[in-house]
Amino acid sequence: MKYIQSIQNPQIKQWKKLLTKKEREKTNTYILEGFHLVEEALHYRDDIIEIIVSEEADLPAYWDVSDISITRVTPEISRIISDTETTQGIFAICQIRNATTKDLTGKSYLLLDGVQDPGNLGTMIRTADAAGIDMILLGKGTADIYNPKVLRSAQGSHFHVEFLSGNLQEWIPKLKAANVPIYGTALENGIPYKEVQPEPSFALILGNEGNGVSKEVLSLTDKNLYIPIFGKSESLNVAVAAGILMYYFKN
Repeated sequence: MKYIQSIQNPQIKQWKKLLTKKEREKTNTYILEGFHLVEEALHYRDDIIEIIVSEEADLPAYWDVSDISITRVTPEISRIISDTETTQGIFAICQIRNATTKDLTGKSYLLLDGVQDPGNLGTMIRTADAAGIDMILLGKGTADIYNPKVLRSAQGSHFHVEFLSGNLQEWIPKLKAANVPIYGTALENGIPYKEVQPEPSFALILGNEGNGVSKEVLSLTDKNLYIPIFGKSESLNVAVAAGILMYYFKN
């Protein structure tokens, strides 16, 4: 077990940099924070490079960390590398999973077109996991799934769902070629979602919080759907809308 006391240690600066997308992409690694997320990562231990634990925290006795590098740090260092106001004092440095294939596998898909809010993205990932969605396709402008806020909102579901990042306009024709129905979400020229009979295979497209799904992507869909509003609210949060639709189509 290593022990780091100095906040000037170069390793501390490196861990802190992992809170930025640029450094995550450069090193192909990311940082997890909190007991629950680190415990979930231990089920996929090949992803873990190192566990960092504050002097004020203790590793649970039932965790098997015999083959994992452990570094103890001071509470001050723990606060420096934390992305939360009150840290639990436990972190894991993990390897980013690179997709081994560009093939679209599975029957159910969630396509995200410029979903920018990390909390929304994490909630959608968690809900997709719960609903049994096979794959999430992350279009341009969508937040980084390894953003600390996304990781906290997803609560470990990024370990359970397959992801691909790229151009939705390239993937949609491939899904159509595989006979996967493509459903966009839009009020204009849309129909109430319950007018569509769920099928075993489907792809749902959710868009940017302010602008919705882009016109270019909507032009490629088979049908565009909307969720009726019965009260006085103008719209639903995109993560809530995604949850309603995913569970309806997975029924």
